[in-house]
Amino acid sequence: MLALSDILIEEFSMQSFDELKSAIIKRAVAGEMFFQMDVRPPFKDTPENWEDELEAVFTSARS
Repeated sequence: MLALSDILIEEFSMQSFDELKSAIIKRAVAGEMFFQMDVRPPFKDTPENWEDELEAVFTSARS
């Protein structure tokens, strides 16, 4: 299972929400089946609907 906190720890140099979305896409394409949003992304540009956006990115990358 892919956990958001794991991505944030492993790719600690990320500076934006867009970079986070790219990291999620990369992992989804690599075969991750499930995605858990266990923390709020700490970026200044994190939108209010961040959960919906990340779920959409993960789901669409797996299609």
